Amino acid sequence: MFFKRDQEGSRIPSWKRYINGLLAGEISATTRFYDRTIQWLPREEDSGLLLQELQCGEKSALRDEARFPDLSGETEKRTAVLLNGTVNHHYDIQGLLMQLHPSLSRTSRVIMVIYNPYLGWLYRLANRLGLRSGEVPTTFITKVDLDNIAQLSGYTIVRRRLALYCPWRLLGLGDLVNRVAPCLPLLRWLGLVYVTVLKPVKGPESRRPSLSVLIPARNERGNIENAMKRMPDLGCDLEVIFVEGHSSDGTWEEILRVKELYGDRYDIKAMQQSGKGKKDAVALGFSKARGELLTILDADLTMPPELLHRFYDAYCSGQADFVNGSRLVYPMEGEAMRFLNRLGNTFFAKALSWVLDARLGDSLCGTKLLARHDYRRVLAWREQFGDFDPFGDFELLFPAAQLALGITDVPIRYLNRTYGSTNISRFSHGFMLLKMTLIGLFRIKLGVRRKGAR
Repeated sequence: MFFKRDQEGSRIPSWKRYINGLLAGEISATTRFYDRTIQWLPREEDSGLLLQELQCGEKSALRDEARFPDLSGETEKRTAVLLNGTVNHHYDIQGLLMQLHPSLSRTSRVIMVIYNPYLGWLYRLANRLGLRSGEVPTTFITKVDLDNIAQLSGYTIVRRRLALYCPWRLLGLGDLVNRVAPCLPLLRWLGLVYVTVLKPVKGPESRRPSLSVLIPARNERGNIENAMKRMPDLGCDLEVIFVEGHSSDGTWEEILRVKELYGDRYDIKAMQQSGKGKKDAVALGFSKARGELLTILDADLTMPPELLHRFYDAYCSGQADFVNGSRLVYPMEGEAMRFLNRLGNTFFAKALSWVLDARLGDSLCGTKLLARHDYRRVLAWREQFGDFDPFGDFELLFPAAQLALGITDVPIRYLNRTYGSTNISRFSHGFMLLKMTLIGLFRIKLGVRRKGAR
């Protein structure tokens, strides 16, 4: 069947449906975990197919520029505002974004489908040949131009991906081209459109949200009390959660002693995991946490507890919705990280930055901070993506990038251990990390969905 019909009953060629299906798949990687998508100011010739194919809990279109709803009070809901080609027919993009900004909250995202500025001649040719209808785009905006306009309008760009290299299926050949082309040097710049996600920059939080600090501990008896002694005063409702994992050095008994000793100063929870590994400990601790924000502090204290306020302040200032520690900026103390480990950490940071189309300074720092409502989205993402990460770091970074949370690195000075020994095996764990990176390459960069994924 070469034609299908849109919501108004008009016949639409299968190639046009194919294009919109590809774009919807790209955007749905973000919106399927959002609460609502509003397409704002759709063009007259917009068939509505893109919004129709998009995966999101609630979808609507709004053509009236003056009646955009006030989303500024949203604190946990996430709303995506879709601009499908709109900016390519607009003479004041900065004005448009500035008009929208007051109605958005820090959890809102603006998703823009933008025509490739270097392929303007192709769109004009397509109009002349009758392959596309409507006005020829008048405004072709480059990456540099959009960066400047976004900054001037009060936004930061948190995700940008080129898409749509072949507009025809061609018995499956088009699918192959559209998956592989984004990975190929030079050819990757020939995508017909690029999908850009903007995060509105809002002022500091009006109050100090509560924070849960999770401390996974296995054979860390000598560090438990120091973690509490060095815990900074963050000026908020602070909860500390110790999760002990099958220690043989008396760590659990030390946690109980410290809980009793510092219980009048901190709200301390202590629990033991039935499973194994840090990932399991984090899942258990976060499931019991009551804080609005969640963070992890490794019990080896190689990330100084005194620096937790930098993670917390980065979130509260509105600079980031996902805060990631980076150990690779400053010189490390003594033998805190051996040469091969540092080399591996640098490699995985670069590799994941490319796979996720995100800037990461360090992909394996144990300390990360995010909102509890976003952690629930991470769990939903993990359910669809599949269980692939025995450590837990990638299973936080991957969805943070795809959900367009906006990842900000906080540089820390990595310190020597003062007690115990590392549980990390350079080579066996390195191969596991490489395997996970390849999974990200196929499922995220190439868009190959796993069996049974929705």
